[in-house]
Amino acid sequence: MRVLVAGATGVVGRPLVGALRARGHEVSALVRDESRAPEADRVVVADALDRTAVLAAVSAARPEVVVHQLSALRLLREDPPGAFAQTARLRTEGTANLVEAARAAGARRLVAQSIAFAAAPAGPPVLDEDAPLYVDAPDAGWAATVRAVAELERLVSGSGLAGAVLRYGTLYGPGTAYARDGGTGQRVLGGKFPLPEGGAGVTSFLHVDDAVEAAVAAVGSEATGRFHVTDDEPAPAAQWLPHYARALGAPPPRTVPAALAPRLLGWFVAHQLTTARGAANDRARTALGWKPLRPSWRDGLGEE
Repeated sequence: MRVLVAGATGVVGRPLVGALRARGHEVSALVRDESRAPEADRVVVADALDRTAVLAAVSAARPEVVVHQLSALRLLREDPPGAFAQTARLRTEGTANLVEAARAAGARRLVAQSIAFAAAPAGPPVLDEDAPLYVDAPDAGWAATVRAVAELERLVSGSGLAGAVLRYGTLYGPGTAYARDGGTGQRVLGGKFPLPEGGAGVTSFLHVDDAVEAAVAAVGSEATGRFHVTDDEPAPAAQWLPHYARALGAPPPRTVPAALAPRLLGWFVAHQLTTARGAANDRARTALGWKPLRPSWRDGLGEE
């Protein structure tokens, strides 16, 4: 099958190109900078925000399936606001460009990356894909991020293509924020990632390798809709954060009053550690025939 991977230089996109080729697919890598392209059957170059360039690049690749892995989160350490703003544009304008280009090129299927931690903090500790998104979050930055996620999912579902949205859990493994040399890893190692009292916020983690395998499964599937792609053990911060610190060889996280968490950690991290909900992966297991090779974050969080 001819598959185009947009965002082929990212933490998921790069290994995904190799995994798809290993399954016998003919893979085109859509990149902005050709010098950073992975080994692929074809490399096509375009800025995803340049509609004309995207139309030309996707037309040249003639894909049957387009995989959307676009983000700018590699810029997080240097410029967090810029990384989130650019990623929001990629989720809205970039997705619209990819949808138009995929349809024009005759593709039949679109698989797009989303996130499993954008739900509003209401209801049980673990939610399914039907839970409402946190589009009215009190933090303007997170509200904008979630609205961009909602728009991406709307564009995919209304594309006229067989669309599958993969809502990845919080990624860990090489190249992620939770790697030893990642932003979160460095904060924990430096004792700068305290645990708010209670630590009741629930996180659903996902190893990068499992994200890749889920995307491979979605390419070969006919299933459509939204799918939480997470491990099997949603965990409150009170469990995973001390474990993560031990795995890194870091000092135990100090406990702070929950009311101070937004000032010390920023609104989003405070939300993650105090009020966020986890994500159930039943739908992805059933519809995509996928299951995580690392069913628990205990199998490697902080060890890479």
